[in-house]
Amino acid sequence: MLIEMGQKAKLAARTLARLTTDQKNAALRSLAQSLIADQKAILAANVQDVESGKANGLSASLIDRLMLNESRLAGIADSLHQVANLPDPVGEIFEAGTLPNGLQVRKQRVPLGVLGVIYEARPNVTVDVAGLAIKSGNAVILRGGSETLNSNRALVASLQQALTQSGVPTDAIQFIDSPDRALVLELLHLKNHVDMIIPRGGAGLHEFCRENSHIPVITGGIGICHLFVDETADLDAALKIIHNAKTQRPSVCNALDTVLVHRAVAQGFLPRVVQHLAPAGVTFRAEPVAASMLKHETVLPAGEKDFDTEWLSLMLGLKVVNGLDEAMEHIAAHSTAHSDGILTRNDANAQRFIAEVDSAAVYVNASTRFTDGTELGLGAEVAISTQRLHARGPMALRELTTYKWVIIGQNHVRK
Repeated sequence: MLIEMGQKAKLAARTLARLTTDQKNAALRSLAQSLIADQKAILAANVQDVESGKANGLSASLIDRLMLNESRLAGIADSLHQVANLPDPVGEIFEAGTLPNGLQVRKQRVPLGVLGVIYEARPNVTVDVAGLAIKSGNAVILRGGSETLNSNRALVASLQQALTQSGVPTDAIQFIDSPDRALVLELLHLKNHVDMIIPRGGAGLHEFCRENSHIPVITGGIGICHLFVDETADLDAALKIIHNAKTQRPSVCNALDTVLVHRAVAQGFLPRVVQHLAPAGVTFRAEPVAASMLKHETVLPAGEKDFDTEWLSLMLGLKVVNGLDEAMEHIAAHSTAHSDGILTRNDANAQRFIAEVDSAAVYVNASTRFTDGTELGLGAEVAISTQRLHARGPMALRELTTYKWVIIGQNHVRK
C-alpha cells in the first residue's frame, strides 16, 4: 500500500517541480475555495471526531486542538490565500558567478521532493502542510492521528478534488486512511520514495521516528517555554505579556510554561502575577522561594518533574532566580529549545540572552505566542523545528526547499 503511495508521490513531485508560480498559486486558491464549499461535510466529520475523542477521554487541550468550527475553517482557508501571496522560493538563483575558465556557476533553489508528515490531533495541519507543499513544489504523504480520521478524510477529499480541477496531480497530496500504527513504521522505511519525515506530536512520536526512520527526520513542536523577568523589566507590561503567553491559547506548543523572576522584584511582582492570571483560570506550581511569597489557593508546591513538563493547559510554573545567569542555567536545563524570552529594559542583558540561550526562537519583551508561521509572515508552517539541521523555528516555504548546483559551460572539459 505505502510503496504504491510513495511511487505515485515521486511521480507527482516531478510534475510539481515544473509548475509555474502562477499555476501553484491558482491551485492554492482553488484549495481554499473548495474547503469553504465543502464546509458542511468537513464540520460534520469533525463533530464525529470531537465526540469520539470526548468519549475516549481525550484531554481538554487535545479536544481544543482537534476541534474545527466555521471561524477556524475560514482561518485555515485564508492561510492558503496567504501562502499564495508569498514569494515562491523555487527557482531562486543565488551565489552566482563566473569562474576564471568561463564556467557559469550558481546555486538554484529546488523542492525537497516527497515529504512524510506524521501528526496527531490537529486537522489544520492537513491543510497547512498541503498548501505549503504545493507552493514549494513538494508532494506529501500525510498520516494524521486516529482521533482526526474523519476530519482528515473530509479535508483530503476536498483538497484532492480541487487539485483535479486545477490540473495538479491528486497524488501530490496523499493520506494514509487507516489508524493502523504499523503503517507509521512502514512509512519511515520508504527511503526510496520519501525524502524527509516531519513528525508533529509528543515526545514519544519524535523518539519513535528518530529511532526507526531510514529517512532524515526533522523534529520539533514540543515547547517548554520560559519568560525571565529581570530586575529592570517594565512590570506592568510584563503582566500583559505573561497573561497573553499563557492564556491566549494554552494548548499549543508556544504557550508559556514557566516564569522566572529576578529576586530583586519577586516579592512584589509574583503576587501580582497570581492575582492577574488566576481569574483567567490559571493555576500555579511554585518552587519553595516563590511559594513562600504566595498565599493563594491556586498556588501549589512544584513537583520534581514540573519544570520539565509542557503543560498544554492553564498551568504555570513560577521560580525565583538570583539573576540572568541563573535564569539562563534554568532554561538550559529545562527548555526544549523552542521559544524562550527575557523581559527587560537592560540592553546588555537582552543581548546576552539572545547570544547565550540556544532556542529556535528567542524573545525580548514579547509573548512567546509569536513562534508561528502565520504570525511571522510565512503564511503557515509544517512544523516548528527545534534542531539545527536542516531548519530551525517555523518551517515554511524556504525551509521546504534545498538547492542544486547548476554549472553551464561552453563545451568545457577539465584539464
